[in-house]
Amino acid sequence: MASFGCAVGDEAMLQGLLGASANASAVSQFLCQKLETVSTQLLATTRAVDDSYLLYSTYLVFAMQLGFAMLCAGSVRAKNTMNIMLTNVLDAACGGISYYLIGFAFAFGQGPHPNGFIGHFNWGLNDIPSDTYDYSFFLFQWAFAIAAAGITSGSIAERTQFVAYLVYSSFLTGIVYPIVSHWLWSSDGWLSASKTEGPGGLLFSSGAIDFAGSGVVHMVGGIAGLWGALIEGPRIGRFDKHGNVMIFRGHSATLVVLGTFLLWFGWYGFNPGSFVHILVPYSGSRGNWTGVGRTAVTTTLAGCMAAITTLFGRRLLDGHWNVLDVCNGLLGGFAAITAGCSVVAPWAAIICGFVSAWVLIGLNRLAARLRFDDPLEATQLHGGCGAWGLLFVGLFADKNYVQEVYGGGDRPYGLFMGGGGKLLGAQIVEILVIAGFVSVTMGLLFFALHKLRLLRISPEDEIAGMDVTRHGGVAYIHQDGSEHMMNMTNINGGGGGLKRGVHPGAAEYQANFGPGPQVSV
Repeated sequence: MASFGCAVGDEAMLQGLLGASANASAVSQFLCQKLETVSTQLLATTRAVDDSYLLYSTYLVFAMQLGFAMLCAGSVRAKNTMNIMLTNVLDAACGGISYYLIGFAFAFGQGPHPNGFIGHFNWGLNDIPSDTYDYSFFLFQWAFAIAAAGITSGSIAERTQFVAYLVYSSFLTGIVYPIVSHWLWSSDGWLSASKTEGPGGLLFSSGAIDFAGSGVVHMVGGIAGLWGALIEGPRIGRFDKHGNVMIFRGHSATLVVLGTFLLWFGWYGFNPGSFVHILVPYSGSRGNWTGVGRTAVTTTLAGCMAAITTLFGRRLLDGHWNVLDVCNGLLGGFAAITAGCSVVAPWAAIICGFVSAWVLIGLNRLAARLRFDDPLEATQLHGGCGAWGLLFVGLFADKNYVQEVYGGGDRPYGLFMGGGGKLLGAQIVEILVIAGFVSVTMGLLFFALHKLRLLRISPEDEIAGMDVTRHGGVAYIHQDGSEHMMNMTNINGGGGGLKRGVHPGAAEYQANFGPGPQVSV
């Protein structure tokens, strides 16, 4: 924000305007001091408003963890509900510690020597807050990191040892995700469209635009899930000996819909919140506040169009109006628009959502042919639609919006908008390097866990369900052993009410647990 205080020479100019009076010097000093006080107060107010906006956005993004939990729980079989819920809780908890200790430093830590590949400063939030970052920025970025880990947990659900969840979640949020986010979102990142520090300039004079993380968050989580699911193999019974798909339906469509709406709600922090600062003027009455509103609109339209396209597409292909498919289609549209939400026009967002629905439908069919088993379609949804979202930016990014959000004069923009192919080239480079880096790091990690027999549970545990075999119980209690032993035979006649007696199942109960309660009513 520009200072309203007196710059060098302003005080002398004021003295000249006041004339040769004896008090001219004192008056000019007084005015400059007052202006400096006003400037300081305005700067503090601007920072307070920006930090409040960022914290509010953080709370929305964090609410997406509840959405992930509900979506995952509804998408798995009832016998694994407690397991998948616990992994969602620990994605946040383990991610909080690992991102605090090393993740934030790898992502945004800047010492005296900029490094375009990896950060190397601010370990354990040392020297935070600073002139560049405050605590609110750390919290916002942590919420993004655990979102990537939550994506991966869906791909390997219903067959993964719990220790593997702890290992991969900490590794992903502490090392892999932060390095990728440094490339794209740090001021010295080699791929960043906002690069202002360090050696070299913008890649292809453009840098890759990934505003809120179609690549950084969704592709990272989706590619990690791809390798986890491939190395583990499909769930028992998912494909028969002839390769035919056996339908494993999630146990609660209600939870899936609830989770989808919670994610939709949280996406209004995920995408618009990525502006980080809201009190940044452009020209006239326009500013970041305008971009925030436009970003919320493009996010909404892409998701809505993807949902409608999926509805009619699956009806055409399968003959059903399927709410579960529509929910996944909606989320695929959100994952795709996340990269370009701030730099495309609303009409272009509709195209993004339409194509993302067919990307998801096509990848799901390909996954079935290849006998790839992802219970939540996370690899196809986040990895596939995320990659499409990056390409979409290179095709449809608007010149004016790119300049408003990223600054600069003659910057490359979308190919179909007349901006040439440089931005598209940078987007393709991002897709390739994220896919390669995550494949090497997470692929090797999952392979090592597999070799150490720490990845997949035993067939017996998988068939019985992990809630019983690994977590001490089931998510839904229908009979908890505390039922009163009452004779219900006289409710509608004969004895005139309930009498002390023995429940038909009491003999078996007493043999296992001792005498049950005898109740007279």
